[in-house]
Amino acid sequence: MTPFDLLTPSRKPRGISAVLIPFLPDGEIDWDAFRAHVVRTADAGLEPAVNMDTGYVNLLTAEQKQTALEHTRDALGGRPFVAGAFVADQPGAKFDADTYGREIEQIESFGGVPVIFQSYGLIEQPGPEIVTSYETISRSCDKFIGFELTQALALFGSIYDLDTYGGMMQIKKCIGAKHSSFDREPEWERLRLRNKLRPDFHVFTGNDFAIDMIQYGSDYLLGLSTFGPDLFARRDDLWANGNPAWLQLNDVLQYLGYFAFRSPGPAYKHTAAQFLKLRGWAQTSQTHPNSPTRPESDMEILKEIAERLSLK
Repeated sequence: MTPFDLLTPSRKPRGISAVLIPFLPDGEIDWDAFRAHVVRTADAGLEPAVNMDTGYVNLLTAEQKQTALEHTRDALGGRPFVAGAFVADQPGAKFDADTYGREIEQIESFGGVPVIFQSYGLIEQPGPEIVTSYETISRSCDKFIGFELTQALALFGSIYDLDTYGGMMQIKKCIGAKHSSFDREPEWERLRLRNKLRPDFHVFTGNDFAIDMIQYGSDYLLGLSTFGPDLFARRDDLWANGNPAWLQLNDVLQYLGYFAFRSPGPAYKHTAAQFLKLRGWAQTSQTHPNSPTRPESDMEILKEIAERLSLK
């Protein structure tokens, strides 16, 4: 069976955009620029996602993560957002339901919907126990979004077998799951399973190398969209309206994705900072000090991409 049976012309995707945290010249977080980007994302029609990989969730202190939630709540004034529930552990650790519960409680107290990051204690279990762990998580929240993450981006990530994914899909409080395998085929499998078992479930593509997965029925939760939530919103509208111009815009955005997420993948956050600086949305192209960087010569290529996107 070809994937073309999945095509969903003129379907408006649900777009969630992971928000990059910008930095000041002195190396401190630029919370004003962060707030502005959260609002910019929501104003474009996308839901902001904070304390995600794009927001250095595994590198932030507990205080910084709480500050991010505070700024997001205050800046959005009741508009929806999601936030990462991250549990730091080590290989061989047991599933830590209590820490997940505290993360979820904090996110919900600020009005967000938790996105459940994987952890060693979660992924190192057999499939049925992973599903049971998600059921335990569901008892701590009103609703949540699951997350599968390729180990190319995080060693505590895992892409589940389809039976495990299907078990997670059957949990009613799990409204969707971000799929970041960087591979179309398992995402097509998940879309077929969704269409069969639970049509209201959101398969949020996290494939920054295949952002056109929206044409098959995926929604998205992407790091690439932080480069231009306005551009992704425009692309989504063109697709929903059946305008073939969506292909041209998507092609340039996809080129940006290939450039930004080239190896080493985690350095895409520096590329994002460079692009936000280029657009006048950040004072510097600095990243978190423990995050990998790109050469400054990348700025010349980013300027060319910006020109193609009619930004300069």
